[in-house]
Amino acid sequence: MTTPDCPPGPVSNTFEGEEKKHYEETGFDAEVASHALRLRGRKLTISIAFVAGTGFTLFGYDQGVMSALLTAGQFEKVFPQVVVDSSHPNNATLQSFVVAIYEIGCLMGALSNLWVGDRLGRRRTIALGGCIMIIGAILQTTSYSYAQLVVARIITGIGNGLNTSTVPSYHAELSSAAKRGALIFIEGSLITFGVMISYWASESSAQWRVPIALQIVLALAMVFGIGFLPESPRWLVKQNRNAEAIAVISALENKSPDDAEVQRTYHAIREAVAIEDFGTSSSLGGKHAKLFVGGRSQHFRRASLGVINQCFQQITGINLITYYAASFTSLSEFAGPLCLWHCRRSYFNALVCRMLPHVLIAAANGTEYFFASIIAIFIIDRIGRRKLMLFGAVGQCITMILLAVLGSVRGTGAQVVSAVLLFVFNSFFAIGWLGMTWLYPAEIVGLEIRAPANALSTSSNWIFNFVVVMVTGPSFNNISWGTYIVFAALNAFIIPVVYFFFPETAGRSLEDMDVVFALAYNEGVSPVAVSLRKDVPLAGTPEADRILGIETIDQKVNISGETS
Repeated sequence: MTTPDCPPGPVSNTFEGEEKKHYEETGFDAEVASHALRLRGRKLTISIAFVAGTGFTLFGYDQGVMSALLTAGQFEKVFPQVVVDSSHPNNATLQSFVVAIYEIGCLMGALSNLWVGDRLGRRRTIALGGCIMIIGAILQTTSYSYAQLVVARIITGIGNGLNTSTVPSYHAELSSAAKRGALIFIEGSLITFGVMISYWASESSAQWRVPIALQIVLALAMVFGIGFLPESPRWLVKQNRNAEAIAVISALENKSPDDAEVQRTYHAIREAVAIEDFGTSSSLGGKHAKLFVGGRSQHFRRASLGVINQCFQQITGINLITYYAASFTSLSEFAGPLCLWHCRRSYFNALVCRMLPHVLIAAANGTEYFFASIIAIFIIDRIGRRKLMLFGAVGQCITMILLAVLGSVRGTGAQVVSAVLLFVFNSFFAIGWLGMTWLYPAEIVGLEIRAPANALSTSSNWIFNFVVVMVTGPSFNNISWGTYIVFAALNAFIIPVVYFFFPETAGRSLEDMDVVFALAYNEGVSPVAVSLRKDVPLAGTPEADRILGIETIDQKVNISGETS
């Protein structure tokens, strides 16, 4: 089995004669056949989506469960440090700390992927993250002191940081260009599904230990399921395991290894690896120094886009709603502007808590959040990434402005509209930004830096998550409804940045983006403009080779993809 348009090069220099050449080809064919997968096509795609989705359901569940438990009676008895009332006003800091410390653990886990991501591979990194989360969940479930709970949440966060910086890359590398957006947006929806079930689970008779322990079930499903799935073909090629890579591509496409499309995909991946092996970046000293490279690869620009994309998700203001969503309705007086984060101030409870328990209100909010996120799954690949990001930012900006205006007005009517606007903000965010920051950073960067770049972009998410959670409460205490003006301004800032600097990735393979950035560099134009063109050659074609500056790559690769 030979790759299309790929002369053997060094093979013919080493083994002369057609008989030797045929023997080499037959041996490689046999090796590919030995790695054939039982799961193929649609079944394999569904299995990958299920396991990846389980990881993000776990992420959402763990994120929401603490919010849902902060007002549980038994939880408050075991951890009186989280009780905030007139006799314990200083406990607000301890309450916010036990929630926000989780982000520190996630940051540590994401940063560790700088070193373990490419070394372990995608599957083993996900399994490691799942095992660490199981340990953390067990420690949380068995906690009888505030200190143990804090340590347990850090450990759980480390595991989640590993998973959130790996699962999107793994899923993207195993998805076709036509369906990649929808498949990874399912992960975003499952974050909200996890948040939703965490709110409903908090109403169990066990009050808090059983809801926390449910994380173990999800983590076990993920760790067990990943063992039945293939490794990323991109990582396999980087490890020179070319026969396995072709077998995986063949299974994903449900086509023969000799199929032209399978061979083109493999050839494009091999080119990306060849750039790493033979390009100018190989002269750099440290492995992570490649993140700062410009030139045709535009690594620094692309890694920066991923980091900024994750930052933008957090500064939209979504954590005004996500964190402390259950506790914000627990008091019967309204003492200031609408604030989901700060449990002492809320218009929302004045309107509805007399009729429904506060946790049910939070659960309803999480349920609406989940159903709104499903909309994006069906339109992301049709509309594209840029339009959805712009739609979300515009809607979020307008909603924050309206919340600020209504927050300055006293009256039942203003309170009712403010409550409705919380759900409206959820919807804009769920459609435009919820899944985007797990999709876009994974597809905008090249194979050479994908693992470390996604480690940094995910770290950006957790850093700004922590910052927003910690400053929002004090902000409402000091500037009241003016906090909404701050977030409205931040959303307004997002709009021009996305429009002028974020290239479109919809409909292109991961390797096609290498061609987009290389072509933009060659022509001295913006990658955004090139990404919107229809005449960009597909990766793996001779035209793309010339753009990438690797016309002679085929002379450096033998028939099995090994470098000479």
